Amino acid sequence: MNKWNLIVHVGRCENCQNCVIAARDEHVGNDFPGYAAPAATSAESPIRILRRVQGGAHMVETTYLPVMCNHCDEAPCMRVGGDAIRKRADGIVVIDPEKARGRKDIVKACPYKAIVWNDELKLPQIWVFDAHLLDQGWPHPRCQQSCPTEVFEAVKLDDAAMAERARREGLRVLQAKFGTKPRVWYSALDRWETCFIGLSVSARVGGVIECVAGAVATLYRGDSKLAETVSDGFGDIRFGGLAKGSGRYRVEIRHEQGTASCECELDDSVYLGEVCLARSTSGVENLAPSK
Repeated sequence: MNKWNLIVHVGRCENCQNCVIAARDEHVGNDFPGYAAPAATSAESPIRILRRVQGGAHMVETTYLPVMCNHCDEAPCMRVGGDAIRKRADGIVVIDPEKARGRKDIVKACPYKAIVWNDELKLPQIWVFDAHLLDQGWPHPRCQQSCPTEVFEAVKLDDAAMAERARREGLRVLQAKFGTKPRVWYSALDRWETCFIGLSVSARVGGVIECVAGAVATLYRGDSKLAETVSDGFGDIRFGGLAKGSGRYRVEIRHEQGTASCECELDDSVYLGEVCLARSTSGVENLAPSK
């Protein structure tokens, strides 16, 4: 049987908040019997956008991560909520707006913190995948309709087809270790979870310091060569996909203008600054101290 899944394309989100506003607009003051009671004006939105800022000037990367109810197949909220929460045949989880009244324990059951508390009605509420609209024939939920950068993609596939697409496109779920089997998938999730080492390459040319394009940079951890890249037109180099707190790294750079080397202890993403090439390895000059 085909079931609903949501694919979130990490890296496309610009934090415009359209999805957040759309969710508020759809539910604040609007009653959808059987799906959701009116959301409170003062309550949080069931869709929220997390932010991660990595690196430092001038190499900074900001990633935004939309988070909402995952409509898990093994939902912890269902184990706690009993008959107050049901799983539809199409995969969508619905918190009964009558049976769940007063059940604040349901809010605490979600490891993703995706259940908000409506203090006016004493009711736990979630992003309902806009099931009330899908049941009327809408092709996708409002978060997808309202997003100008196509962050969201709602698809209705059987589990085997969805698993194949996830494998083919490298889709992953948040916190797979929870074992909840979410139906919200993320592409390019590494951007949220991993780190980078960045630096800029320069050289003295005729008494003037200029950026160096095309310098070959090699990344090492201990004696192991991990990756190799070249500096861009601005002299910038970046090695991504590195694990947080993964130890000490060394970058060696070579170009016809000279060579350089620098090291860092990687706790989180880091920009090492400007590294100036020298004609001999004994004369390496680093304009920024290693971090």
